[in-house]
Amino acid sequence: MLRICMGVILVTLAVLLYDIFSKGLPAVNWEFLTQAPRKGMTEGGIFPAIVGTFLVTLMTAILAVPMGMACAIYLNEYASDNWITRLVRMSIRNLSGVPSIVYGLFGVVLFVQFMHLGTCILSAGLTLGLMTLPWTITASEEALKTVPDSYRQGSLALGATKWQTIRTNVLPYAVPGMLTGTILGLARAAGETAPILFTGAAFFLPFLPRSAFDQFMALPYHLYIMATQHHAIAKVRPIAYGTALVLIALVFFMNLTAIILRYHLRKIRKE
Repeated sequence: MLRICMGVILVTLAVLLYDIFSKGLPAVNWEFLTQAPRKGMTEGGIFPAIVGTFLVTLMTAILAVPMGMACAIYLNEYASDNWITRLVRMSIRNLSGVPSIVYGLFGVVLFVQFMHLGTCILSAGLTLGLMTLPWTITASEEALKTVPDSYRQGSLALGATKWQTIRTNVLPYAVPGMLTGTILGLARAAGETAPILFTGAAFFLPFLPRSAFDQFMALPYHLYIMATQHHAIAKVRPIAYGTALVLIALVFFMNLTAIILRYHLRKIRKE
């Protein structure tokens, strides 16, 4: 039964990838990757969308990575095991399952309206950062839990402080898992449409963003418009498939980076 379930999933994935690759690969070329859209998005490329996706993902990482890892370290290494800590953990796990559209509406209220940041890269990055934060905290805390307690006890018995123990005996063994979970969370954020739909993404911009307070084009939103809202959907369908292929390649590259980084760090740790 398990093999049948795995086979169904693999066959479904193969069919989807074949459909996207067969219809999207002919549209992907150097012009498609390096030029801006032209003539009502029916010609040209997706370079502004690639740049916008990179910038908003970078903004997400700046917020989610250090804060998420710090929160995980506190919960696993410093916080007492009481009902408050358990409530916080339960809340974090519940936030991981909140639909992304809810984060998008929350980002509009908090960052766009209340903080008066406007629709821009900063607002979208902060919104995606909040959405990624529960994932980062959970993955980082699970990685910290895999480190045996004997490593901590041995270091403390030799007179090391709590932070010295964490920095020298815990983090070197937990960082591969922490980074892997974090990068996977960022890969998920890079493919989200709903949060950036309200907080900064634009259908078409004739220029690249010049600051964090500019609007931007993004691959997920660009794909959504091309596939559902364009005035000539049949004409731009090859471009939509090409955009989907580039987005899949971006997410795959981020996942591959996580795997390679984890392998490299584990290899260094063993040496």
